[in-house]
Amino acid sequence: MTTPYEDDSPREECGVVGVVAPGREVSRLAYFALHALQHRGQESAGIAVSDEGHVTVQRDLGLVSTVFDEPALRSLTGGAAIGHVRYSTTGSNRWENAQPVTRNRGGGLIALGHNGNLTNSEHLRTLLRDDPDPLLATTDSELMAAVLAREEGSLLHAAARVMPHLVGAFSVVVLSGDELVAFRDAHGVRPLVIGQLDGGWCVASETCALDQIGARYVRDVRPGEVVRLTVDGVESRQALPPATPQLCVFENIYFARPDSMLDGRSVWEQREAMGERLALEAPAPADLVVGLPDSGTPAAIGYARASGIPYAEAVVRNRYVGRSFIQPDQELRRQGVRLKFNPLRSVIEGKRLVVVDDSIVRGTTTQQVVQMLRDAGAREVHMRISSPPVAWPCFYGIDMPHRDELAAAHRTVEEIAEGTGCTSLAYLSLEGLQSAVGGPAGSFCHACFTGDYPIPVPASPAKLRLERETVRA
Repeated sequence: MTTPYEDDSPREECGVVGVVAPGREVSRLAYFALHALQHRGQESAGIAVSDEGHVTVQRDLGLVSTVFDEPALRSLTGGAAIGHVRYSTTGSNRWENAQPVTRNRGGGLIALGHNGNLTNSEHLRTLLRDDPDPLLATTDSELMAAVLAREEGSLLHAAARVMPHLVGAFSVVVLSGDELVAFRDAHGVRPLVIGQLDGGWCVASETCALDQIGARYVRDVRPGEVVRLTVDGVESRQALPPATPQLCVFENIYFARPDSMLDGRSVWEQREAMGERLALEAPAPADLVVGLPDSGTPAAIGYARASGIPYAEAVVRNRYVGRSFIQPDQELRRQGVRLKFNPLRSVIEGKRLVVVDDSIVRGTTTQQVVQMLRDAGAREVHMRISSPPVAWPCFYGIDMPHRDELAAAHRTVEEIAEGTGCTSLAYLSLEGLQSAVGGPAGSFCHACFTGDYPIPVPASPAKLRLERETVRA
């Protein structure tokens, strides 16, 4: 699927969920948990259930509500389930790459869902050279499932043995006929939380999914830990020595839902704190503070509170414009961002605006937003970005472009401001970001700002891809 205009915001990664609750409709629980995680991926959705030793999977391209209906959920019976929503960061958007992916193991199926990106996929392929089962997808997730399927013993033991062979960022759920396990890379780059249900246990990418299904947050899956969920509780094994925590700071800035908690901290409050710090670092003479909905809203509220400039809802977002098969005609494409945002002229006209957004990637959306606001009568547009300049690509599960396409990679702030047409432009400093999110210094991955990658990445400057679209018989 493609966007109806050239939206240059960072693309969502994926979301995973796992539920063990015999006697309850686990597919329905997984469905509603995936609904809460829909912001993490809109290309495909899938649910796998285990029932009396058998694993059944339904997956397809599209949103959760498109892939599943009432008859489908009724047919997915069992005592345990995993689910996945996907945005492709490796492997293109086609049915074979939808998750959960499956693999034969010991006479039965295993199903796997993955959030993140491996950086040693070619090494894993060498491990599978003599594997009799062909690889059908083009994702690192299928490679992970294939390597797991070769291991004997319990799924918990297999995961613990495979994890040392995986390099990169991974939060994973795996289901067999009689086990559900979840594991996380040694740096904990992607979030994964454990919750307790009435009659069972669950894991999910974010706490908002736990809230959706009435689960109580217990703790995060620890970096390097693998857990097995049963109706009685959580069995844990530390498969990898925990390294320095490196949770992706873009989770705090943009990806996580604002009502989620990350490492016990409110995402909404962190984003407000980013705006407050931004107001101190980069004040602007203005009449109103405006947030680009939805991700810019809490930072804008924080900016307004710290600066004393009134906050205004001055841009309306069309939440039903997303990733679509339907392409606009040439004139609609020229208008671009207006398909997603519409300004309130009565609020904007004649005003000097501080406009708060979470990031600038290529700069094309920012340019269109500035022009849209000027067309609505804004006298000045002071762009304020609640993160540092994005100057390096991500190899750990965010679909950011090649470095040459990043606005901040080879241009100064002044040059970006001139290119986007804004009156002034300022970013939040890295120190200010760390202060806003809290936690120990150095406890977040900020490679997209600094180029300091905590996990080895490919030597090639191009982003790692598995775009092998050869036609299979």
